[in-house]
Amino acid sequence: MAEKTIFQRIAANMPTTIQPRFVRKAREWFRDQAEQVKRVNQRKLFRNADHRTVTDIGYDAIGSMFFYTYDPKLKDKLPYYDMFPLVFPIEIYNDGWLGLNLHYLPPALRARLMDALYSITLKEKGGKQQVQASYELLKATRRFRYFKPCVKRYLADHVRSQIIFIEPKDWDMALLLPMQKFVKKSEDQVWKESESKI
Repeated sequence: MAEKTIFQRIAANMPTTIQPRFVRKAREWFRDQAEQVKRVNQRKLFRNADHRTVTDIGYDAIGSMFFYTYDPKLKDKLPYYDMFPLVFPIEIYNDGWLGLNLHYLPPALRARLMDALYSITLKEKGGKQQVQASYELLKATRRFRYFKPCVKRYLADHVRSQIIFIEPKDWDMALLLPMQKFVKKSEDQVWKESESKI
């Protein structure tokens, strides 16, 4: 069976009341966005000098979006993991961070979680924008319920690439790029399991 396109996966999760013209407009928007990142792959993305990179994720990074290559310390014991996390750090530790890896949700649910996160996003003069989320807040409020399968602990010394800072204006595009790379299970298996945790 052929792998589903991102549009088929999104459509499978949409309520049946959505009008076909909305789906067409969403598809056109996505194609326009995808045209801007034509032939993007992980290696090319990490080599691209236009991206702002950071050497470490510290306290000032809480609520910003980052992308990197990751090799988990306990990968042999994990049932599966994402090699290319797309993460909002929500807590910082001496050896790493706790973050929301949005790749653990199918695209339609990523969009729902992102809509909820925008409601607690602080915009400052100068363009700085950060999600003001803590684990306690996310856990306590029903509108953030999609966060549960996304919470992952990352160790700084297991990051295997540059850490790419995603500009807030690019969050929506990064959200929909099919950059996840799950090891040990397919994305459909991971997403089905994630949906069962919500």
